[in-house]
Amino acid sequence: MPTPAQSGVLFVLARHDGCTMGDLAQALDLAPSAISGLVQRMEAQTWVMRQPCAQDGRTQRVWLQAAGRHLLPTLTSATRRIQTRLSEGFTAQELKTVARWLTHVQQLDQPSTPER
Repeated sequence: MPTPAQSGVLFVLARHDGCTMGDLAQALDLAPSAISGLVQRMEAQTWVMRQPCAQDGRTQRVWLQAAGRHLLPTLTSATRRIQTRLSEGFTAQELKTVARWLTHVQQLDQPSTPER
């Protein structure tokens, strides 16, 4: 079964098959070096495949393979169950506040815009 990070790769590729390694890193908020190892391990499982980009040979694109696509329904179901459990007992407004806070935390390491 894929790890949470590997599941994230599969979900991104389900929406944007053939995206670049850089696009994957950005979508999952991971360092490019982390994506490289992650995709390499997923290739060994035959869930994905890397190929050089036709427009830029220095860039690699990642493609979802049949074995990876086969995992998506199970991963989607598991994700829904987890989301349901995590949100139980919270109002929609409370969940919006949590989402705003999580976005804030995620952006803490980004350079701030200088005040004018």
